[in-house]
Amino acid sequence: MKKNVGNLDAYIRITAGLTLFGCGILKNSKSSMFLGSMKVAEGITRFCPMLYIMGMSTDNNKMKFKLKQQ
Repeated sequence: MKKNVGNLDAYIRITAGLTLFGCGILKNSKSSMFLGSMKVAEGITRFCPMLYIMGMSTDNNKMKFKLKQQ
């Protein structure tokens, strides 16, 4: 499992996930709690299955370009 989520994206996922999880607890909504916990897990592991399926990455370390020497 390679990391495909950048730092800022991971922080946003953790914050939004905890917020959604908390709202799910207050409203007793299992679906909100589940989605919130998924976003927290994605932020902690820095892996998003949807980004992997689409072949995308928000990780800045993978956006480096190699220059050819002449």
